[in-house]
Amino acid sequence: MTFAATVLTLYPEMFPGPLGTSLAGRALGNAWSLDTRNIRDFATDKHRSVDDTPAGGGAGMVLKPDVLAAALDSVSDGRPMLAMTPRGRPLAQARIRDLAVGPGAIFLCGRFEGLDERIFEARDLEPVSIGDYVLSGGELGAMVILDACVRLLPGVMGAASSGEEESFDEGLLEYPHYTRPVTWEGRTIPEVLRSGDHARIAAWRHEQAIRDTRLRRPDLTLRHGGAKQAPPSGAHDDNEG
Repeated sequence: MTFAATVLTLYPEMFPGPLGTSLAGRALGNAWSLDTRNIRDFATDKHRSVDDTPAGGGAGMVLKPDVLAAALDSVSDGRPMLAMTPRGRPLAQARIRDLAVGPGAIFLCGRFEGLDERIFEARDLEPVSIGDYVLSGGELGAMVILDACVRLLPGVMGAASSGEEESFDEGLLEYPHYTRPVTWEGRTIPEVLRSGDHARIAAWRHEQAIRDTRLRRPDLTLRHGGAKQAPPSGAHDDNEG
């Protein structure tokens, strides 16, 4: 089954953009498909208007619900419909995995001051945010979600284990990685990683993931029920140098 992505945007020329390179680009047309639709094509007046001034006053313009609804209805087929908006639920890896095992998704990319709120009441739209900041539009957010989904599709990353033990999968940041040379600028790869003891290595990696999560993302530690415990192994921080 091909993962089918449809993007509703005022700037279809932005796609595939970076999604046309690297893993996602090589898989495009095989593991997944991409269709872009210009929201302006669904405007009904002679000026092809897609926005209007905010009710109640204020700066900027708001995308019109009738135009948005027509665009959504033209592609609605049971796939999840995601609206890219800073007012949405923060994106998490668990949601990415759910999307990646499905038939694909429809992305509605906001612009200007945002979307008329009535579109969320009238259509089954999931508001999604990729972070606590504001972009010029939802296109980059849609690209982020698509990249995160496509890399999880069967065969895209090559090795079946490539998507395992990644950051956020267990509510933790991923453990640190090392490669040759063994010693670089006086810093040496931790001895445990050179030991060949797979159980000890696994325990060390888990400890490092817990440590880094506590230091860098205490919000994740709180969200997932406090500090997780590493398995009893006697492993310790062998980071040398």
